[in-house]
Amino acid sequence: TFTGPTRLEVKGAAGTETVEAADVIIATGSRPIEIPGFAVDGRRVLSSTEALDLRSAPKRVVVIGGGYIGLELGIYLSKMGSEVTVVELTGGLLPGQDPDLVKIVERSLKKRKVKILLETKAKSWKDGKDGKDGAVITVEGPKGAQDIPCDAILSTVGRRPNTEGFGLEKTGAKVEKGFIVVDEACRTTTPRVYAIGDVAGQPMLAHKASREGVVAAEVIAGKKSARDWRSVPAVIFTDPEIASVGMTEEQARAAGHDPVVGKFPFAALGRALAIGESDGFAKIVADRKTDLVLGVHVVGPHACDLISEGALALEAGLRVEDIGGTIHPHPTRPGALMEAAHALHGKSVHIAR
Repeated sequence: TFTGPTRLEVKGAAGTETVEAADVIIATGSRPIEIPGFAVDGRRVLSSTEALDLRSAPKRVVVIGGGYIGLELGIYLSKMGSEVTVVELTGGLLPGQDPDLVKIVERSLKKRKVKILLETKAKSWKDGKDGKDGAVITVEGPKGAQDIPCDAILSTVGRRPNTEGFGLEKTGAKVEKGFIVVDEACRTTTPRVYAIGDVAGQPMLAHKASREGVVAAEVIAGKKSARDWRSVPAVIFTDPEIASVGMTEEQARAAGHDPVVGKFPFAALGRALAIGESDGFAKIVADRKTDLVLGVHVVGPHACDLISEGALALEAGLRVEDIGGTIHPHPTRPGALMEAAHALHGKSVHIAR
């Protein structure tokens, strides 16, 4: 527990001791959000933590939340044999993601017979007959209220930063909307106090947190270092996967760019056809005037393995012609990015123009 900006009381087996440091890095992470009426009990109502530690797959699962955590875990449970229903409060799955990419995942969910209830709110739940026959969750949507019998309820409506319970207020660090405010060097508003990871704001991603740890350590060591989130890739481990870095078309337009798009389907990619995984595509968003790469988006098997090239393009400030002009080996999946670059310039020879 903090007793001052860089002083803490630490309780251990040997008692309580005081620890003082020249610099402090706060890396307390985050925890699942609990919604009213759905407190996680580890029996019927599960968070992502319990869902990853199941002894067996529940026969029937209702997933509250159609974001990336809900769909990742919902698909995993579906593959394990669970009958899955996803309840999403908004009008679409994966809010904030490129709609073109989401359509491919929606198609996969339909094939898996995962039931999707949009614009639907989870209201309450109760145990089944005699407390032994599973549970019943009540939801309310466009067609009114309905009861859904299930064996487990998976609550995946997001995560909240851990800023309580350790005397953060004693540091004087500023907190906004639950997150500790930091600058590009991961410094808080209090000198010598740094914050990294989920507690330091979006995006709440492991690789972003690791990079922040490096930045904070370098700054403390007297070196120049800074965060740059333009090139932070995000991966949604659904099946198929979604991987993105940089801006979508809408975000680019809102930022004042005149976006142009190049898109290449895996159905025209030799490697994808050879291994029987041809669902999905690669998309490049660029500025029409400068040809600078603004965003790269991939949906399909192994999308996570392709997005690093897009992140490198943004980090290095490359133009689309740099990607298209780089000879990619054939037949490989990364070749889709070269082809998407060619498609943006109207030069692709493997799809009709």
